Amino acid sequence: MPSRILAVGDIHGCTAALVAALAAADPQPDDLVVTLGDYVDRGPDSRGTIDYLIDLATRCTLVPLLGNHDWMVLELAGGDLAPFADWLSYGGDATLASYDCTSPEEFPPAHLDFLRGCRLFHETNRHFFVHGSYIKELPLTEQPEEVILWDALRYRLPGQHCSKKTAIVGHTAQRSGDVLDLGYLKCVDTWVYGHGWLTVLDVENGHVWQADKEGNLREPEMPS
Repeated sequence: MPSRILAVGDIHGCTAALVAALAAADPQPDDLVVTLGDYVDRGPDSRGTIDYLIDLATRCTLVPLLGNHDWMVLELAGGDLAPFADWLSYGGDATLASYDCTSPEEFPPAHLDFLRGCRLFHETNRHFFVHGSYIKELPLTEQPEEVILWDALRYRLPGQHCSKKTAIVGHTAQRSGDVLDLGYLKCVDTWVYGHGWLTVLDVENGHVWQADKEGNLREPEMPS
């Protein structure tokens, strides 16, 4: 069993936030870090984000999940240009700028290999992790890819999963900057690319570390 299980919300190329929040959490070699996808797009430094995660995997156990933005990059890198205009409108222009190129086909092979190695889900004894959402009646191995990658909580709350495990998800930006906690589900996408924070959550004890896109840590609120 890992010492701690840390979940990291959607990063969106905000490397300064990622570095600051994880430095505060200080993952150790026996910790498990699950990143919930959307490493690219919208923020200024998608390339730096993936560089950092590749290095992080040498220092602890890293389980990167695939996000819908990462999926689009892989589709384009594989030669399917149909989603190119949509991708640019979803923040792909910032990603191309960070790589100083005109297409994901030009990304470094190690970065594309990192994205190809991302999982659709991960589960532990008490929790499971997906990027977007899930169908509560279906085992994780039978979840449709479009639900895991694209479904947003603002359109449909899934209810408690049949496994009774707590779901840890991203994708649906919580513009309040706070983790959405429904008991059976926690959403840790806290809108770092906008005016929110990047969240790192210790899923067992609920401790949260947050940093904004400039790398400033959020001070915890003091009880009144």
